[in-house]
Amino acid sequence: MTDDRQGAAGIGAAAALLEWYALAGVDVALLDAPRDRFAEGAAEAEPAPARAPERREAPSAPPAADRPPAIERLQVAVPSEVAVADARELARRAESMDALREALAGFGGCNLRLTAKSLVFGDGNPRASVMLIGEAPGREEDISGVPFVGRSGQLLNRMLAAIGIAREDVWVTNTVPWRPPGNRPPTPAETEICLPFVARQIELVRPQVLVCFGSPATKAILQAEDGILRLRGHWLGYSFGLEADQTIPAMPMLHPAYLLRQPAQKRLAWRDLLALKARLAPEMG
Repeated sequence: MTDDRQGAAGIGAAAALLEWYALAGVDVALLDAPRDRFAEGAAEAEPAPARAPERREAPSAPPAADRPPAIERLQVAVPSEVAVADARELARRAESMDALREALAGFGGCNLRLTAKSLVFGDGNPRASVMLIGEAPGREEDISGVPFVGRSGQLLNRMLAAIGIAREDVWVTNTVPWRPPGNRPPTPAETEICLPFVARQIELVRPQVLVCFGSPATKAILQAEDGILRLRGHWLGYSFGLEADQTIPAMPMLHPAYLLRQPAQKRLAWRDLLALKARLAPEMG
């Protein structure tokens, strides 16, 4: 009887010990003997014996033909008076449209070039009697590199044909030659930086009549403050010198893209087209 009681007491003590271990988080026995963590820590703190460095051969460079092309590092410009002055100097030195296009292609002062696919320079007859200026290229223009080739460009072609003018007989350009991201409007700084190149195009073409499409182009080129609906249909002037032959009659007109959104305003555009035709009548006749 005494042995049974002692055995039961031993089992009870073992169960109590196991329960205590479980409460303490010790529920798995990994080794038969306990580990001396202090001795292991002291051994790890001792410096390891020095070993001779392992010699590794440097990998050989791949052949030039197998090397990936170097990634061009795009230089971001800081809009400033220096950038505007550089644009003026580059534009002034260009003696032809080809030279001006080349100068603009190498100009790094406008950050729009970093996001645009193409440089959209002027297009048409560089000796045209009529020069048309819009605001900025759109998606289709950015893809093709030619201004006014999208839906608004197709409408422009029909507008010109309605008064007997072929698209190839005019010079068409924009105040900004690169498409802004997401077709957003160009900032005043971007327009100011690019403006010398547009002014030089006007000097090289020397048209008989200048047409500014939309409020942004009208404000940038003609320095007008009123809205386009107030200015359209009225003859203004653009001067690039002090001589009489250096002042060009200029008319603000509604942009073809605006007419696509507001078809009812085409009646106003037709009046302006008739006024343009009448101004050109002596030369066209």
